[in-house]
Amino acid sequence: MIVSSREVARRVLDRIEKDGAWATPALDGELARANLDDRDRRLASELVYGVLRHRSRIDRALSAHANLKKTHPKVVTVLRVAAYQVLFLDRIPGHAAVNDAVAAARAVAGPKLGGFANAVLRKLTQQGEPPLPDGDLELATSLPRWILDELGRAAGDQLPSIAAALAQSAPLIARVNLRKTTRDALIAELADAGVTATPLEASPVALRLEGLGDPGKSPTFLAGKWTVQDLGAQLVAIAAAPRAGQRILDACAGVGGKSTHLAELIDDAGTIDAADLSSTKLSLCGETAARLGLSSIRPHTCDLLDPAAPLGAAYDLIVLDAPCSGLGVLRRHPDAKWRLKPSDVPRLADLQRQLLDAVLPRLAPGGTLVYSVCTFTRAEGPDQIASLVARGGLKLLEEHRTWPPEADGFYLARLERN
Repeated sequence: MIVSSREVARRVLDRIEKDGAWATPALDGELARANLDDRDRRLASELVYGVLRHRSRIDRALSAHANLKKTHPKVVTVLRVAAYQVLFLDRIPGHAAVNDAVAAARAVAGPKLGGFANAVLRKLTQQGEPPLPDGDLELATSLPRWILDELGRAAGDQLPSIAAALAQSAPLIARVNLRKTTRDALIAELADAGVTATPLEASPVALRLEGLGDPGKSPTFLAGKWTVQDLGAQLVAIAAAPRAGQRILDACAGVGGKSTHLAELIDDAGTIDAADLSSTKLSLCGETAARLGLSSIRPHTCDLLDPAAPLGAAYDLIVLDAPCSGLGVLRRHPDAKWRLKPSDVPRLADLQRQLLDAVLPRLAPGGTLVYSVCTFTRAEGPDQIASLVARGGLKLLEEHRTWPPEADGFYLARLERN
C-alpha cells in the first residue's frame, strides 16, 4: 500500500496527540516505513512541524466553523493538516489539500464526517484565517502563556521578535571540520553541488546551508568535512577554549556534538571522556567521531550522580551541557511546547544543580567549567549559576546568551575553579 506524505504527517501527529510520542523519532519511523521520495519526505516533515508550530492559530481558524472538542480526534488531525496547507503553504492548491482531507476523514470516520470535513475546509478556504487580535502574542506565535512569561523575563524588550522567531522553522547550520577542509573550500565545493553556504560571523566554522536536502546524502558530509550543529551549540565549545593535551570531560555528552567539536579544536590531541546515561547516544557519538576522523573521544556509559562513576578526578576542563526544558530549541522541536509544563522547570533546575555538584569535585584546581543549556528560563541559567558561585569554589568568568533567529536559544557560563 502506497502511503502519501499527508498520511505520514497525520499518523505522526496522531501518535503525538494520543501516545505522547516525540515528533522527530515518530516522523523518522514513519518515513522509513513509507519509502517516499525526497520531495514527499520534505512535505511530510513540513506538515508535521508546521502544524505543531502554528497549532493555536490553526485551531482558532478551524473553530470558526467547527467545534473541535466534539470532533473525532483523528478528524481533528485531518483538519489541522489540511488547514496548515490552506493557511500557510502557498505552493499547494487549496482544493488538493481539501480533497485529500475529505478522503482521509471518510476513511477513518465514515461518509458523514467526510462531508463534515468538506464543509469546514471549504469555508476555511473561502474565508481564510480570522484577523489576529492586536498584541495577542500568545495566539500569533502559538506559544503557551507560561512560556511567553519565561521568555519575557529573560528577553525583555526583545520578547516579540524572539517569540516570532521561535514560531518559524530553523535553518540548517553546518560546523566545518577544519582538520579536513577550510570554510572557503567547503563553500566552493557545496556551491558546485548547488548548495548555498553562507558563513556566520559568530563562529569561524559555522555555515548556513540552503538547498541541500538530506545532509546524510551529501558527499561532503559523508567525507567528514562538516557536521550539523546550531550556532548556539557551537559557541559552547568555543567558549570552553580547550587546549591540546588537556584532560577533558564532556558530561551529558549525548550524541557527541560538543565532544567532536572539542576534539576538532584541540586537533584531536588530548583525552576527551564523553559521559552519558545512554549507550545508544554514545554509539551515535562514536559514529560521528569516526566520520569526522577523530580518535581522542572515549565513551563512558554512566550516571554522573554516582560517585563511583568510572571517570577521572582532576579534569582540566569540564563541559556540562545539562538536561533542560529545551525552550530555546522550540523551532526545531515544536512539539515540546505542548508537552512541557511550568512544573518541569524547577524539577530540571534541581537535576542541573545535582549534576553541577557531582562534577565539580572532578575539576582540577584552576580548571575550567563550562555550563550550558538550550533554554532561556532564569532558573536554569543565570539563577542556577549564581547559586553555584554562592556555594563557593568557583569564579564566574563569562555568561552569554544566544537568541533566534540568529541561533537557537542557548545560555552558557564559563567558570574557573579557585
